[in-house]
Amino acid sequence: MSEILNTVSQGILTLSLNRPGKMNALTREMYAGLTKGLNDAAGDFGIRAVVLTSEGDHFTAGNDITDFMNNPPSSESSEVSQFLSALLNFPKPLLAAVKGNAVGVGTTMLLHCDVVVAAPSANFSMPFASLGLVPEAGSSFLFPQLVGYQRAAKIFFTGESFGADAALEMGLIAEIDPDSVAAVTRLALHIADQPPQAIINTKALLKARQHDAVAAVMKAEFEIFAMALQSDEAMQAFMKFMSKKGKS
Repeated sequence: MSEILNTVSQGILTLSLNRPGKMNALTREMYAGLTKGLNDAAGDFGIRAVVLTSEGDHFTAGNDITDFMNNPPSSESSEVSQFLSALLNFPKPLLAAVKGNAVGVGTTMLLHCDVVVAAPSANFSMPFASLGLVPEAGSSFLFPQLVGYQRAAKIFFTGESFGADAALEMGLIAEIDPDSVAAVTRLALHIADQPPQAIINTKALLKARQHDAVAAVMKAEFEIFAMALQSDEAMQAFMKFMSKKGKS
């Protein structure tokens, strides 16, 4: 069974994280599957919108730490970098349905989505500094722009999590619905029924003001992130994290 489920219906491509036994923790292969899905959809006129969702109780626990430590993303050819580039440049409506934990990239990828619907169980966190790392996916630019510097700094510096109500108030999500997948699918179908080129042009205009700035920030983040991964500080933080995980 694939760890990225790929289904198409009525012009909607749904990409679902399918590793529920590991809280959908992302591996290199899963990043590659997501990237292929987005890139293929970008060039397929029949696909009008893409929905990101998940199997099981959680969106994603973030990176699979073991896979991440064994294969650190240190170059722009890495699966992680390719996925982030696909997110940034995806030209069509990108929607997400979130439930349970959305850790690290599970939260930062949402900053690139056009509409996010969350279940009441959704819990967001970006504990990069806690792991000796730095924000990624352009989040050091996009998140403070969304919520203000002070609030962003507090969340990044402490690694604290926040729920669906706070995410709605921040503007990270568009709405809360007990069945986030059904709600986002209804919305995607409505969007898919609109004139497709008008939708693509509208998204391009909405993103135009900050696209190049986000791309530059993502490049800088990635370089610092790659250096941080090799630091003693990050290694100690990862070992501490794995030790806690082993005791839980």
